[in-house]
Amino acid sequence: MGIAINGVDITDAQIASELPHHRHAANPLKQAVHEVVLRQLLLQEAARLGVGAGLEGQPLDEDDLIEALFELELRVPPVTDDACRRYYQGRLERYRTGAVLEARHILFQVTPAAPLELLRGTAELLLAELQANPERFEELARTYSNCPSGAVGGSLGQLQRGQCVPEFEALLFRLQPGELAGRLLETRFGLHIVQVMRSDPGHLVPYEAVAAQIADELGRQSWQRALHQYMRILAGRAAIEGVELEGVDTPLVQ
Repeated sequence: MGIAINGVDITDAQIASELPHHRHAANPLKQAVHEVVLRQLLLQEAARLGVGAGLEGQPLDEDDLIEALFELELRVPPVTDDACRRYYQGRLERYRTGAVLEARHILFQVTPAAPLELLRGTAELLLAELQANPERFEELARTYSNCPSGAVGGSLGQLQRGQCVPEFEALLFRLQPGELAGRLLETRFGLHIVQVMRSDPGHLVPYEAVAAQIADELGRQSWQRALHQYMRILAGRAAIEGVELEGVDTPLVQ
């Protein structure tokens, strides 16, 4: 069965034209099909509402037509200063700059010869030993770590935000100076025993310095929510054949 929107067929040529824009998607064909369908929904709605005349009565191209439809139809709640302040207060660490720490780790790298469960058992034994005898960290790092830092007792030197993989960074910046993480950390590199030696929290950027940035971010989020809702309304009242739109991520509604 072919694809049709309110009785209007979606052609193979339309899908083929859209396909190059989604070559990096997990399923390029599915993504292209849904994008064409959503675009058709919007163009049909613009035609129904009589949107379409540009300057001097010239017809708008499709992109401008969709923008004009959004201007007419989307109801986007304004972003208030109170909302921006709540966003800021809920994410203070995000607006801290200059934070730096010194850390060390022991890495147990997963290899075909050393599968994950075998490494986990060894790593947990070493973690327990370090919890009882923390002064052995450098010794055990030199013996067991699969990271070049093992040669210097596991020291990673000074680290700032953005220098490590996200899951490693998230744990590091939660630890207090001298604190040994109470659990193994798993990353794409393997399993880590992690300790922070010293830290400087940096300083908090004042709200006033980031208020405009936060307002822009919340404004984009508000617009995206309004667009999601609008597209659900259009899809809900349209006769759509040959494709299921529910739960689809698309550049139009992300």
